[in-house]
Amino acid sequence: MTDAMIHEDSLPGHESALDRPPQWQPRYPGSGRLAGKVAIVTGADSGIGRAVAALYAREGAKIAIVYLSEDDDAAESQRIVEAEGSAAIIIRADVGSREACDRIVAEALQAFGQIDIIVNNAGEQHPDQDIVDITEEQLRRTFQTNIFGMFFLVQAARPHLREGAAIVNCTSVTMYQGSKELLDYSSTKGAITAFTRSLSENLIEHGIRVNAVAPGPIWTPLNPCGGASPEKLAHFGENTPMGRPGQPNEVAPAFLFLACEDASYMSGQVLHPNGGTIVNG
Repeated sequence: MTDAMIHEDSLPGHESALDRPPQWQPRYPGSGRLAGKVAIVTGADSGIGRAVAALYAREGAKIAIVYLSEDDDAAESQRIVEAEGSAAIIIRADVGSREACDRIVAEALQAFGQIDIIVNNAGEQHPDQDIVDITEEQLRRTFQTNIFGMFFLVQAARPHLREGAAIVNCTSVTMYQGSKELLDYSSTKGAITAFTRSLSENLIEHGIRVNAVAPGPIWTPLNPCGGASPEKLAHFGENTPMGRPGQPNEVAPAFLFLACEDASYMSGQVLHPNGGTIVNG
């Protein structure tokens, strides 16, 4: 696995190319809940990651924006963070590479001198109607990005995380409901939930909290750029109780809550911004 490896299809896709742009804008004024903090946010060039970076910046955090290949989207996310009065760097890297994760941490430390929050948001998915259609390459690649990348980034950052640090992982409603055309993706999300709970047990004695967010169908570039079949995309989000897909800025507040002192008594937990679907998880 090298830093130069790329995803299949056109994933994760350019947010700037969508006819219906996702809504990333924070919905309320900041109150300094992340003042003095530094956050690494993977997949922050678009979608949920961009919304999280924007909201964290509004709350006072400096942001290391990690992205795979969409240079224009990453530059726009940096502009958004800086427009909030904060500082940002952009790091082009494949989180599925251990070497790349080492570099991400090194560049964040060089720029900001500390790491307080890790948001493991980057992910990929590839729809397949039949399990026999999932190639070995796709299976390995999906696990490499979605769960190996979380291990690699936390391993690289762990020596620099102090008491009070927070890790927030992105799992999915598919971990709880399953998804007949996202077998490998859903499996990685199950692994992420187990990783979150186990890492919480591992780090809690050191004063480091680990939680996760399990979004439902959210309108980001991931699905229209190859992450969902045309049939599913035509009715994306309609099966939720709210009858619509969510927007990234409806998910970002969950990431903020888990990263700040408001959630000081929460670790090993999962929040569910999913349009009203009850998953009992």
